[in-house]
Amino acid sequence: MAEPLVQIDEVRWVRDAQQGNVEAFNNLVERYQTYVFSVAYRTLGNPDDAADAVQDAFLSAFRAIGDFRGGSFKSWVTRIVVNACYDARRAARRRPATSMEAIIEEAGEAPWADTSAEDPEGLALSRAALATIEVALSELPKEQRLAVVLVDVEGLTYEEAAVAMDCALGTVRSRLARARARLRDALLATGNLS
Repeated sequence: MAEPLVQIDEVRWVRDAQQGNVEAFNNLVERYQTYVFSVAYRTLGNPDDAADAVQDAFLSAFRAIGDFRGGSFKSWVTRIVVNACYDARRAARRRPATSMEAIIEEAGEAPWADTSAEDPEGLALSRAALATIEVALSELPKEQRLAVVLVDVEGLTYEEAAVAMDCALGTVRSRLARARARLRDALLATGNLS
């Protein structure tokens, strides 16, 4: 069976980027920028910090593309953005942080809320559940939060998440199990899960 055209393009773009072709690297950036931003945003919780981390990650990827040895480019670039997010978190410890409540208050609603629901009661419950999940997610240890973001939100396989998190497959599974249990408990405690 032939490789999908998308995969063939990616392999060619990586090869060309390794030979100094900036346009080929830009094609890779265009393919993954939304995904990488989503990982960074859900990891950091702030769109400005996420945008900075994405910029740093792609710059690092561009500088290190010659070291890429094949495999999944998506997993490789995910690992780079995760490292950029960890760097951003370390830098954030040196400056005051904005609380989730302040962000929601400033925006007028949770930025992730589904405002397309037609049922006002369902919409209120949906917003409450999403807000509870976001708060509970922000309170998870960073390794558990990252596992949930990569697997449950972004849809990476356990294997891809293990590569991105630079840990064993069993570690990803255990972090996910603990994180999901804590998220479930948070929803049960607020009555948003029956």
